[in-house]
Amino acid sequence: MVLIGEIAGVLTSVFFAINAVVVTKATQKVGSLIANRTRIVFALLYLIILNLILYQQPLPFNAGADHWGWLSLSGVIGLALGDAFLFQAYLMVGARLGTLLLSLSTIFGALEAWIFFGESLTLIEVIGIALTLGGIMWVIFEQGNHKDQTLRPSWLGILCGVLGAIGQATGLVFSKQGMAENFSPIAGNVIRMLAAVIALWLFTFLQRQAGKTIQTLKENPSGLQLLALAALIGPVIGVSLSLLSVQNTPVGIASVLTSLSPIFILPISHFYFKEHLGWQAIAGTILAMIGVSILFLV
Repeated sequence: MVLIGEIAGVLTSVFFAINAVVVTKATQKVGSLIANRTRIVFALLYLIILNLILYQQPLPFNAGADHWGWLSLSGVIGLALGDAFLFQAYLMVGARLGTLLLSLSTIFGALEAWIFFGESLTLIEVIGIALTLGGIMWVIFEQGNHKDQTLRPSWLGILCGVLGAIGQATGLVFSKQGMAENFSPIAGNVIRMLAAVIALWLFTFLQRQAGKTIQTLKENPSGLQLLALAALIGPVIGVSLSLLSVQNTPVGIASVLTSLSPIFILPISHFYFKEHLGWQAIAGTILAMIGVSILFLV
């Protein structure tokens, strides 16, 4: 089919935008920590089923130690820690600003690749970073100028969003190491998810929070349903569409098309969350996306 990669890329951004909204609603019901440790279990179950269908085994047992090591580290940092901060950001600053802050992962990824792997940053890439940062800061300060205190951004929430982006970027950098030798992205995803589940739930048991988690979910069945839906929308459908896009489109174009969630979440925030969107918020988001596009297309 003509343009299947481009269509898949745009749909990826749409599903990731919807996922951010669903996760935000779930965190409002059960809290960010419980939402993170619950959604990730659903995601692991879905991915195990997917691996069984595609590869006739629940986990890639034949993968080497390097694949398991790098991808497990990626899962702990990117999914367990990164998503924990991201979910808290969704709760404190909302899906729209949280998703926009997540786009910083592109910048952090480029910087980490430069620091640890010697990948150079060109002048045009530096310009892309500056545009992205400028656009995000424009949105933040536009919100901060509201007279209504309820519309002012939470600086702690913004910090959580930034830490979430760092976690996502670091996880992706480690994933790149673990995906060497044309290792299957779907098999790699299930390793990352398994490591994140083990890390999160080990910490949960050490904190003696497992019982409280289960009790909270029992008291909030709608929250549990939202988390089951979020796990399907993001880690399964969204990631699968992104892989389809990369397979059928040049990587730079696919990366841009799969990173447009902050654009698609603007009308959702306006019509669903009833957020007031000033022209600065819209212009700042578009400016940030232009910066991200430059980073991917150079």
